[in-house]
Amino acid sequence: MPVSPLSVQLVDPSAFTPPYDHALAGALARTGVHVELITSRFGYGDVPRAEGYVVDERFYRWAPGWVGGPGSRARRAAKLVQHVPDMLRWWATPAARRADVVHLQWLTVQPVDVHLPPIALAPKRRPPLVLTAHDVLPREPRPGQRDAQRRLYERIEAVVVHSEHGAARLRDELGIDPSRVHVIPHGAFAHFTELDDPTPLPPELAAVEQPVVLCFGLLRPYKGIDVLLEAWREIADAELWIVGLPKMDLAPLRAAAPPNVRFVPRFVADRELPAFFRRADLVVLPYREIDQSGVLFTALAFGTPLLLTAVGGFPEVAATGAAELVPPGDAAALHAALSRLLADPDARERLAAAAREAATTSYSWDAIAAQHLALYELLASR
Repeated sequence: MPVSPLSVQLVDPSAFTPPYDHALAGALARTGVHVELITSRFGYGDVPRAEGYVVDERFYRWAPGWVGGPGSRARRAAKLVQHVPDMLRWWATPAARRADVVHLQWLTVQPVDVHLPPIALAPKRRPPLVLTAHDVLPREPRPGQRDAQRRLYERIEAVVVHSEHGAARLRDELGIDPSRVHVIPHGAFAHFTELDDPTPLPPELAAVEQPVVLCFGLLRPYKGIDVLLEAWREIADAELWIVGLPKMDLAPLRAAAPPNVRFVPRFVADRELPAFFRRADLVVLPYREIDQSGVLFTALAFGTPLLLTAVGGFPEVAATGAAELVPPGDAAALHAALSRLLADPDARERLAAAAREAATTSYSWDAIAAQHLALYELLASR
Protein backbone atom coordinates (compact mmCIF):
# COMPACT_ATOMS: atom_id res chain seq x y z
CA MET A 1 0.00 0.00 0.00
CA PRO A 2 1.53 3.37 -0.99
CA VAL A 3 2.56 5.70 1.82
CA SER A 4 1.18 9.24 1.68
CA PRO A 5 3.84 11.95 1.43
CA LEU A 6 4.53 14.06 4.47
CA SER A 7 2.56 17.28 4.68
CA VAL A 8 4.56 20.25 5.96
CA GLN A 9 3.51 23.84 6.55
CA LEU A 10 6.37 26.35 6.41
CA VAL A 11 5.28 29.52 8.19
CA ASP A 12 6.91 32.95 7.78
CA PRO A 13 4.12 35.46 8.47
CA SER A 14 6.11 38.63 7.73
CA ALA A 15 8.08 37.22 4.77
CA PHE A 16 11.32 38.03 6.57
CA THR A 17 13.40 35.64 4.43
CA PRO A 18 11.71 34.86 1.08
CA PRO A 19 14.86 33.46 -0.62
CA TYR A 20 15.38 31.00 2.24
CA ASP A 21 11.69 30.09 2.51
CA HIS A 22 11.30 29.39 -1.20
CA ALA A 23 14.61 27.55 -1.55
CA LEU A 24 13.73 25.20 1.31
CA ALA A 25 10.15 24.71 0.09
CA GLY A 26 11.34 23.86 -3.42
CA ALA A 27 13.99 21.44 -2.22
CA LEU A 28 11.54 19.69 0.09
CA ALA A 29 9.01 19.43 -2.73
CA ARG A 30 11.64 17.69 -4.88
CA THR A 31 11.84 14.96 -2.21
CA GLY A 32 8.10 14.35 -2.52
CA VAL A 33 6.98 16.30 0.54
CA HIS A 34 3.68 18.20 0.20
CA VAL A 35 4.72 21.73 1.16
CA GLU A 36 2.63 24.82 1.80
CA LEU A 37 4.45 28.10 2.43
CA ILE A 38 2.25 30.31 4.62
CA THR A 39 3.44 33.90 4.43
CA SER A 40 2.59 37.43 3.30
CA ARG A 41 3.32 39.49 0.22
CA PHE A 42 6.95 40.64 0.13
CA GLY A 43 6.83 44.42 -0.06
CA TYR A 44 10.23 45.07 -1.59
CA GLY A 45 9.97 43.18 -4.87
CA ASP A 46 9.52 39.84 -6.58
CA VAL A 47 10.07 36.50 -4.86
CA PRO A 48 11.22 33.20 -6.39
CA ARG A 49 8.62 31.38 -8.46
CA ALA A 50 6.96 28.47 -6.66
CA GLU A 51 7.76 25.12 -8.26
CA GLY A 52 6.10 22.04 -6.79
CA TYR A 53 4.71 23.67 -3.64
CA VAL A 54 1.80 25.90 -2.66
CA VAL A 55 2.20 29.52 -1.53
CA ASP A 56 -0.55 31.07 0.60
CA GLU A 57 0.01 34.80 1.22
CA ARG A 58 -2.71 34.97 3.85
CA PHE A 59 -1.03 37.24 6.40
CA TYR A 60 -1.35 41.05 6.62
CA ARG A 61 -3.53 41.56 3.55
CA TRP A 62 -5.01 44.81 4.84
CA ALA A 63 -2.71 47.60 3.65
CA PRO A 64 -4.59 50.83 2.89
CA GLY A 65 -2.81 53.58 1.01
CA TRP A 66 -2.12 55.67 4.10
CA VAL A 67 -0.12 52.88 5.72
CA GLY A 68 3.07 53.72 3.84
CA GLY A 69 5.83 51.64 2.32
CA PRO A 70 7.59 48.50 3.55
CA GLY A 71 9.31 48.98 6.89
CA SER A 72 7.40 52.15 7.81
CA ARG A 73 6.03 52.56 11.32
CA ALA A 74 2.48 52.70 9.98
CA ARG A 75 3.01 49.45 8.07
CA ARG A 76 4.38 47.75 11.19
CA ALA A 77 1.40 49.00 13.20
CA ALA A 78 -1.00 47.65 10.57
CA LYS A 79 0.71 44.26 10.74
CA LEU A 80 0.48 44.22 14.52
CA VAL A 81 -3.27 44.91 14.40
CA GLN A 82 -3.76 42.03 11.98
CA HIS A 83 -1.35 39.55 13.54
CA VAL A 84 -3.50 37.79 16.14
CA PRO A 85 -6.59 37.45 13.89
CA ASP A 86 -4.43 36.21 11.03
CA MET A 87 -2.67 33.64 13.22
CA LEU A 88 -6.01 32.37 14.50
CA ARG A 89 -7.50 32.19 10.99
CA TRP A 90 -4.46 30.30 9.73
CA TRP A 91 -4.65 27.81 12.59
CA ALA A 92 -8.36 27.29 11.92
CA THR A 93 -7.62 25.91 8.45
CA PRO A 94 -7.79 22.11 8.20
CA ALA A 95 -4.43 22.05 6.39
CA ALA A 96 -2.66 23.59 9.38
CA ARG A 97 -4.17 21.31 11.99
CA ARG A 98 -3.76 18.16 9.89
CA ALA A 99 -0.18 18.78 8.78
CA ASP A 100 2.40 16.19 9.78
CA VAL A 101 4.79 18.98 10.80
CA VAL A 102 4.48 22.76 11.18
CA HIS A 103 7.82 24.46 10.59
CA LEU A 104 7.97 28.04 11.84
CA GLN A 105 10.62 30.10 10.08
CA TRP A 106 9.98 33.29 12.00
CA LEU A 107 7.60 34.40 14.72
CA THR A 108 6.61 38.00 14.17
CA VAL A 109 5.57 38.87 17.74
CA GLN A 110 7.18 36.25 19.97
CA PRO A 111 5.74 37.45 23.33
CA VAL A 112 2.27 37.15 21.79
CA ASP A 113 2.85 34.09 19.62
CA VAL A 114 3.83 31.96 22.59
CA HIS A 115 0.26 32.37 23.89
CA LEU A 116 -1.40 31.57 20.55
CA PRO A 117 -1.98 28.29 18.77
CA PRO A 118 -0.20 26.23 17.78
CA ILE A 119 2.57 26.99 20.31
CA ALA A 120 0.22 27.43 23.28
CA LEU A 121 -1.45 24.07 22.68
CA ALA A 122 -0.39 20.83 24.32
CA PRO A 123 1.63 18.63 21.93
CA LYS A 124 -1.18 16.06 21.70
CA ARG A 125 -3.51 18.74 20.31
CA ARG A 126 -1.32 19.88 17.43
CA PRO A 127 1.29 18.63 14.93
CA PRO A 128 4.95 18.57 15.95
CA LEU A 129 6.53 22.03 15.78
CA VAL A 130 9.92 22.98 14.34
CA LEU A 131 11.35 26.48 14.67
CA THR A 132 14.38 27.70 12.73
CA ALA A 133 16.32 30.12 14.95
CA HIS A 134 17.69 32.40 12.24
CA ASP A 135 18.66 34.83 15.00
CA VAL A 136 19.65 32.48 17.79
CA LEU A 137 19.45 35.08 20.58
CA PRO A 138 18.63 38.80 20.57
CA ARG A 139 21.72 40.97 20.07
CA GLU A 140 20.56 43.65 22.52
CA PRO A 141 18.06 41.85 24.77
CA ARG A 142 15.46 43.83 26.65
CA PRO A 143 14.82 42.88 30.30
CA GLY A 144 13.21 39.47 30.43
CA GLN A 145 13.61 38.82 26.69
CA ARG A 146 16.03 35.92 27.07
CA ASP A 147 13.78 34.21 29.60
CA ALA A 148 10.86 34.63 27.21
CA GLN A 149 12.91 33.15 24.39
CA ARG A 150 13.86 30.19 26.58
CA ARG A 151 10.18 29.53 27.33
CA LEU A 152 9.41 29.68 23.61
CA TYR A 153 12.16 27.23 22.64
CA GLU A 154 11.08 24.85 25.40
CA ARG A 155 7.60 24.59 23.86
CA ILE A 156 8.97 23.58 20.45
CA GLU A 157 9.80 19.96 19.67
CA ALA A 158 12.83 20.83 17.52
CA VAL A 159 14.85 24.02 17.14
CA VAL A 160 16.96 24.21 13.98
CA VAL A 161 20.13 26.33 14.00
CA HIS A 162 22.55 26.91 11.13
CA SER A 163 25.82 26.32 12.97
CA GLU A 164 27.44 24.40 15.80
CA HIS A 165 28.14 27.81 17.31
CA GLY A 166 24.41 28.55 17.43
CA ALA A 167 23.65 25.16 18.93
CA ALA A 168 26.24 25.71 21.67
CA ARG A 169 24.68 29.08 22.55
CA LEU A 170 21.23 27.53 22.96
CA ARG A 171 22.60 24.73 25.15
CA ASP A 172 25.06 26.75 27.20
CA GLU A 173 23.45 30.19 27.49
CA LEU A 174 19.76 29.23 27.60
CA GLY A 175 20.04 25.70 28.96
CA ILE A 176 17.93 24.22 26.14
CA ASP A 177 17.76 20.43 26.16
CA PRO A 178 20.39 19.28 23.59
CA SER A 179 17.95 16.72 22.20
CA ARG A 180 15.75 19.57 20.97
CA VAL A 181 18.55 21.38 19.13
CA HIS A 182 19.41 20.32 15.56
CA VAL A 183 22.16 21.77 13.38
CA ILE A 184 21.15 21.99 9.71
CA PRO A 185 23.27 24.34 7.60
CA HIS A 186 21.99 27.30 5.65
CA GLY A 187 21.92 26.63 1.92
CA ALA A 188 23.75 28.39 -0.92
CA PHE A 189 21.32 30.54 -2.91
CA ALA A 190 21.96 28.91 -6.27
CA HIS A 191 18.67 30.12 -7.73
CA PHE A 192 20.18 33.62 -7.99
CA THR A 193 22.70 32.23 -10.47
CA GLU A 194 19.93 30.89 -12.70
CA LEU A 195 17.69 33.95 -13.06
CA ASP A 196 16.47 34.78 -16.56
CA ASP A 197 17.38 38.27 -17.82
CA PRO A 198 19.24 39.57 -14.76
CA THR A 199 19.56 43.35 -14.58
CA PRO A 200 23.00 44.72 -15.51
CA LEU A 201 24.97 46.99 -13.24
CA PRO A 202 24.17 50.70 -13.40
CA PRO A 203 26.43 52.37 -16.00
CA GLU A 204 28.59 54.15 -13.42
CA LEU A 205 29.41 50.82 -11.75
CA ALA A 206 29.77 48.88 -14.99
CA ALA A 207 32.44 51.37 -16.08
CA VAL A 208 34.73 50.52 -13.16
CA GLU A 209 37.84 48.67 -14.37
CA GLN A 210 39.65 48.22 -11.05
CA PRO A 211 39.19 45.21 -8.75
CA VAL A 212 36.03 45.47 -6.64
CA VAL A 213 35.51 44.43 -3.02
CA LEU A 214 31.82 44.07 -2.17
CA CYS A 215 30.15 44.49 1.23
CA PHE A 216 26.50 43.63 0.65
CA GLY A 217 23.31 43.43 2.71
CA LEU A 218 21.25 45.45 5.15
CA LEU A 219 23.50 48.12 6.63
CA ARG A 220 23.44 47.77 10.43
CA PRO A 221 25.90 48.77 13.20
CA TYR A 222 26.82 45.18 14.14
CA LYS A 223 28.12 44.54 10.62
CA GLY A 224 31.35 46.43 11.25
CA ILE A 225 31.25 48.81 8.30
CA ASP A 226 33.11 51.43 10.35
CA VAL A 227 35.95 48.94 10.88
CA LEU A 228 35.95 48.12 7.17
CA LEU A 229 36.28 51.80 6.22
CA GLU A 230 39.21 52.20 8.60
CA ALA A 231 40.83 49.09 7.13
CA TRP A 232 40.31 50.38 3.59
CA ARG A 233 42.49 53.45 4.12
CA GLU A 234 45.62 53.45 1.95
CA ILE A 235 44.28 50.68 -0.29
CA ALA A 236 44.68 51.92 -3.84
CA ASP A 237 43.92 50.57 -7.32
CA ALA A 238 40.64 48.97 -6.14
CA GLU A 239 37.14 50.04 -5.18
CA LEU A 240 35.03 49.15 -2.16
CA TRP A 241 31.29 48.95 -2.83
CA ILE A 242 28.97 49.10 0.20
CA VAL A 243 25.59 48.01 -1.08
CA GLY A 244 22.31 47.57 0.76
CA LEU A 245 19.32 49.13 2.47
CA PRO A 246 20.45 51.33 5.38
CA LYS A 247 19.12 50.55 8.86
CA MET A 248 21.42 53.13 10.45
CA ASP A 249 22.66 56.67 9.90
CA LEU A 250 25.18 56.59 7.06
CA ALA A 251 26.38 60.20 7.42
CA PRO A 252 29.34 59.39 9.73
CA LEU A 253 30.36 56.48 7.49
CA ARG A 254 30.22 58.58 4.35
CA ALA A 255 32.30 61.25 6.06
CA ALA A 256 34.93 58.67 7.01
CA ALA A 257 35.03 56.94 3.61
CA PRO A 258 38.08 57.29 1.37
CA PRO A 259 37.47 58.44 -2.24
CA ASN A 260 37.55 54.91 -3.68
CA VAL A 261 34.46 53.82 -1.72
CA ARG A 262 31.02 53.78 -3.34
CA PHE A 263 27.76 53.54 -1.43
CA VAL A 264 24.64 52.06 -3.04
CA PRO A 265 22.27 52.69 -0.11
CA ARG A 266 19.05 51.00 -1.22
CA PHE A 267 17.28 47.67 -1.45
CA VAL A 268 18.71 45.59 -4.30
CA ALA A 269 16.09 43.47 -6.04
CA ASP A 270 16.74 39.81 -6.87
CA ARG A 271 17.30 40.50 -10.58
CA GLU A 272 19.93 43.14 -9.77
CA LEU A 273 21.82 40.96 -7.33
CA PRO A 274 23.72 38.65 -9.76
CA ALA A 275 25.52 41.54 -11.44
CA PHE A 276 27.02 42.69 -8.12
CA PHE A 277 28.30 39.26 -7.10
CA ARG A 278 29.61 38.41 -10.57
CA ARG A 279 31.50 41.70 -10.70
CA ALA A 280 33.01 41.38 -7.23
CA ASP A 281 36.58 40.12 -6.95
CA LEU A 282 36.08 39.60 -3.20
CA VAL A 283 33.14 39.75 -0.76
CA VAL A 284 33.96 41.03 2.71
CA LEU A 285 31.71 40.58 5.77
CA PRO A 286 33.42 42.29 8.73
CA TYR A 287 30.68 41.54 11.26
CA ARG A 288 31.13 42.05 14.98
CA GLU A 289 28.64 39.24 15.70
CA ILE A 290 26.42 36.85 13.75
CA ASP A 291 25.30 33.25 13.59
CA GLN A 292 25.08 32.87 9.82
CA SER A 293 24.44 35.19 6.90
CA GLY A 294 22.37 34.89 3.75
CA VAL A 295 24.89 37.16 2.01
CA LEU A 296 27.63 34.62 2.72
CA PHE A 297 25.56 31.87 1.11
CA THR A 298 24.81 34.07 -1.88
CA ALA A 299 28.55 34.59 -2.40
CA LEU A 300 29.12 30.82 -2.15
CA ALA A 301 26.56 30.22 -4.89
CA PHE A 302 28.38 32.61 -7.22
CA GLY A 303 31.80 31.21 -6.33
CA THR A 304 32.94 34.60 -5.06
CA PRO A 305 35.94 34.59 -2.69
CA LEU A 306 35.11 35.53 0.89
CA LEU A 307 36.89 37.43 3.65
CA LEU A 308 35.06 37.02 6.97
CA THR A 309 35.51 37.82 10.61
CA ALA A 310 35.91 34.89 12.99
CA VAL A 311 32.48 35.20 14.60
CA GLY A 312 29.47 32.90 14.97
CA GLY A 313 29.24 30.19 12.36
CA PHE A 314 31.61 31.90 9.92
CA PRO A 315 34.63 29.72 10.88
CA GLU A 316 32.58 26.61 10.02
CA VAL A 317 32.23 27.87 6.45
CA ALA A 318 35.85 28.98 6.31
CA ALA A 319 36.86 25.41 7.23
CA THR A 320 35.72 24.35 3.73
CA GLY A 321 38.44 26.57 2.24
CA ALA A 322 35.91 29.04 0.81
CA ALA A 323 36.87 31.98 3.05
CA GLU A 324 39.70 33.57 4.97
CA LEU A 325 39.20 34.81 8.51
CA VAL A 326 40.33 37.84 10.49
CA PRO A 327 39.55 38.79 14.11
CA PRO A 328 36.43 40.93 14.55
CA GLY A 329 37.02 44.63 15.14
CA ASP A 330 40.68 44.43 14.07
CA ALA A 331 41.10 47.02 11.31
CA ALA A 332 44.83 46.34 10.94
CA ALA A 333 44.31 42.61 10.37
CA LEU A 334 41.47 43.33 7.94
CA HIS A 335 43.63 45.82 6.04
CA ALA A 336 46.44 43.28 5.74
CA ALA A 337 44.10 40.55 4.48
CA LEU A 338 42.43 42.87 1.96
CA SER A 339 45.77 44.06 0.63
CA ARG A 340 47.14 40.53 0.31
CA LEU A 341 44.08 39.05 -1.39
CA LEU A 342 43.73 41.95 -3.82
CA ALA A 343 47.35 41.41 -4.84
CA ASP A 344 47.02 37.61 -5.19
CA PRO A 345 44.53 36.43 -7.85
CA ASP A 346 45.66 32.82 -7.37
CA ALA A 347 44.66 32.93 -3.69
CA ARG A 348 41.28 34.39 -4.66
CA GLU A 349 40.77 31.62 -7.21
CA ARG A 350 41.51 28.95 -4.59
CA LEU A 351 38.84 30.48 -2.36
CA ALA A 352 36.43 30.68 -5.32
CA ALA A 353 36.95 27.03 -6.26
CA ALA A 354 36.28 25.94 -2.68
CA ALA A 355 33.17 28.13 -2.59
CA ARG A 356 31.79 26.52 -5.74
CA GLU A 357 32.48 23.06 -4.32
CA ALA A 358 30.83 23.84 -0.99
CA ALA A 359 27.77 25.32 -2.70
CA THR A 360 27.12 22.12 -4.63
CA THR A 361 27.84 19.65 -1.81
CA SER A 362 27.42 20.33 1.91
CA TYR A 363 25.54 23.60 1.37
CA SER A 364 23.32 22.45 -1.50
CA TRP A 365 19.59 22.71 -0.86
CA ASP A 366 19.03 19.08 -1.80
CA ALA A 367 21.42 18.03 0.99
CA ILE A 368 19.74 20.43 3.40
CA ALA A 369 16.25 19.25 2.44
CA ALA A 370 17.33 15.66 3.15
CA GLN A 371 18.37 16.67 6.67
CA HIS A 372 15.08 18.47 7.25
CA LEU A 373 13.14 15.49 5.93
CA ALA A 374 14.94 13.13 8.33
CA LEU A 375 13.99 15.46 11.21
CA TYR A 376 10.36 15.72 10.08
CA GLU A 377 10.05 11.94 9.76
CA LEU A 378 11.50 11.47 13.24
CA LEU A 379 9.01 13.92 14.75
CA ALA A 380 6.04 12.60 12.78
CA SER A 381 6.77 9.03 13.92
CA ARG A 382 6.59 9.82 17.64
